Amino acid sequence: MHVDIVDLRQFYYTMLGRVAEQSIAQALSSVWARLPQERLVGLGYCSPFLDRFRADTERTMAFMPAGQGAVNWPVGEPSATALVFDEELPLPDSSVDRVLMVHSLEFAENPRETLKEVWRVLAPGGRLVIVVPNRRGVWARMEHTPFGSGRPYSRGQLTSLMRETNFTPGASAEALFFPPSKIRAILRLRRGFERLGSVLWPAFSGVIVVEAQKRLYQGLPVASRASRRVFAPVLAPQGVPTTRNRLPLV
Repeated sequence: MHVDIVDLRQFYYTMLGRVAEQSIAQALSSVWARLPQERLVGLGYCSPFLDRFRADTERTMAFMPAGQGAVNWPVGEPSATALVFDEELPLPDSSVDRVLMVHSLEFAENPRETLKEVWRVLAPGGRLVIVVPNRRGVWARMEHTPFGSGRPYSRGQLTSLMRETNFTPGASAEALFFPPSKIRAILRLRRGFERLGSVLWPAFSGVIVVEAQKRLYQGLPVASRASRRVFAPVLAPQGVPTTRNRLPLV
């Protein structure tokens, strides 16, 4: 079950959310170089991180899962946001160069189908970066952050899933070594925790960041099927029968 978009947005407005964003952004920068004139899609809730990359891209889009909800991004500009089903992305084959997944894979109904769909829309040589909660970390055990919801992964589980869906794992990094505390004194020590954690206890980071490249020498079997997904407007009437179409009682 997805975390609601309101809760995600409110988390990143808090001090804990801001320092978590900084820690993850630093890890992303270490595995993902600049994106000169490439097409980037963020899948999940990636808007806190997309602003760091969009200046170099040809275009950047924010795809937010239907179960989560969506907010306008970028703020104050024409919207580049779409509400999507992660197994049926509204893109043609081989149409984007990079995909960033944050607050996405751990909530996917079928992670393999989601990654197969990402494989489909990536161009040859396209790259994927996934940020997921670490099942060994403290953050996955605390429910007051979005990283405490969904299905956490170990590095081995994530690597195996990528290989099963025709991705070749590459560079990786860790982030969120500091405790998910709301106490300001602890959050001010975040940089020290990050430096020590990356050396002393890298296996217990809060999140794992893994980059992978689309593998081309193997095809993915695709079953022909009709979409089972339908967008239902929240305010749509539910069709309560009127007196004219009500069946007579016997």
